[in-house]
Formats: sequence, structure tokens, C-alpha cells
Amino acid sequence: MKLSTQIRPISYLKAHAAEIVRNLGKQGGHMVITQNGEAKVVIQDIESYEQAQETMALLKILALGVRQIEEGKIQPADEVIKGLRERQEAD
Repeated sequence: MKLSTQIRPISYLKAHAAEIVRNLGKQGGHMVITQNGEAKVVIQDIESYEQAQETMALLKILALGVRQIEEGKIQPADEVIKGLRERQEAD
């Protein structure tokens, strides 16, 4: 889907809201809405939105892991597993 075909003025959104919702629900994707010639908002189907949110969450976790590695906040896996087993046995 080409981005240029998914850019519409706000007047189009007002006049075709139900159609836009129906099409985005069926086809997925997004639409950029402009106001006074400037991009103002993006609307998208819920499935695409949820997928984007999950991707962002995974990227944040990955970035946190990279930062911890860079800061030297790491432990060998065997030490972590040993500590978890000891903790489990103590409970």
C-alpha cells in the first residue's frame, strides 16, 4: 500500500468516516489525515495498532537489555539459574 494513496484531507474523513473505518477494518493499514495541507493525525485499524504496540514494547525491552550489557550489569546464565534454584529450595 503506497503512502501517497492513504493521505486525505480532514474534509474527506468527515464525509466518509464509516467507509474509512470499514475499509481499514477489512484491509488493515493506516490513513494520514491532513488539515490545512499539513499531516495532523494517523488513523489505523485496531489489529495494526496492537501489533505496533507489541513491537514497541519488545524494542523497549531489547534496548533496556542492551543498555544493561553496556553498563556491565550482567551475570552468567549458570549463576542466575543456580540462584533461582537456591531461592526455590529455600521456599
